[in-house]
Amino acid sequence: MIRTQYEVTGMTCGHCASSVREELGELPGVRTVDVDVPSGAVEIASDAALDPGQVAEAIRAAGYQLVR
Repeated sequence: MIRTQYEVTGMTCGHCASSVREELGELPGVRTVDVDVPSGAVEIASDAALDPGQVAEAIRAAGYQLVR
């Protein structure tokens, strides 16, 4: 299992976190998505390395911006 950290801007509430979790959770191989709204930290546990472009697109689809 691979754990990858990201930073996301624009999240302000639990609904924001749910939207990000839902979009990222649909990516192939994703097992869990943990979101900390105050810090913008997102940790994804997946079976294999994820394509950074797909991660960024999923976060954009949720309405937020990937910082790193």
